[in-house]
Amino acid sequence: MPETPEQKARHEIDAKLIASGWLVQDRADLDLTAGRGIAVREFPMKSGFGFADYLLYVDRKALGAVEAKAQGTLTGVEAQSAKYAAGLPDDLPAYRRPLPFLFESNGSATLFTNGLDPKPRSRKVFSFPRPLTFAESLSQLHQLRARLTHLPPLDETGLWKVQAQAITNLEASFAKADPRALIQMATGSGKTYTAVSAAYRLLKFGGAKRILFRDS
Repeated sequence: MPETPEQKARHEIDAKLIASGWLVQDRADLDLTAGRGIAVREFPMKSGFGFADYLLYVDRKALGAVEAKAQGTLTGVEAQSAKYAAGLPDDLPAYRRPLPFLFESNGSATLFTNGLDPKPRSRKVFSFPRPLTFAESLSQLHQLRARLTHLPPLDETGLWKVQAQAITNLEASFAKADPRALIQMATGSGKTYTAVSAAYRLLKFGGAKRILFRDS
């Protein structure tokens, strides 16, 4: 028999989890010593909270959950995954309660909400982060979104006024967690130097690890 849309989505989610370094297990075969990151299918939550499609463990402690959906829009699914954050049984070890890391996925598209952000909201991601990434995130005093709200004042030495204004406005946009920002400057106004200066501040003071820079 052909796969149902739900089964197809689950297989694609399994594949993406495995590609990101997770071991995918059924609840009946749960072995938290098998690897650092374990994704457990159909995990029973507290009474009234149903089953988490996937419960995520790192180093034998729960830290997140995945809500799986058949192909189609993920709009409005956040409420379903959010209930898993508070639905973890009380006797299970967890890094934090409620669970901080929540996903909604239909296999081809995945949304992620970091509950440790100052203003948590879902955003589209290419795939699931690796278990090590979550472990590092939990070890940090503040998440990236929080660090971007506390960047030190800009030293304008060596900058033109328009460059300083562009960087300051960009960082104000980051502080508001705007999903997109645009710097528009005239030819010869120092766009490359502005971009490099902004990237430097994100790396040095914001704790960013990778910045994609393309100078065309």
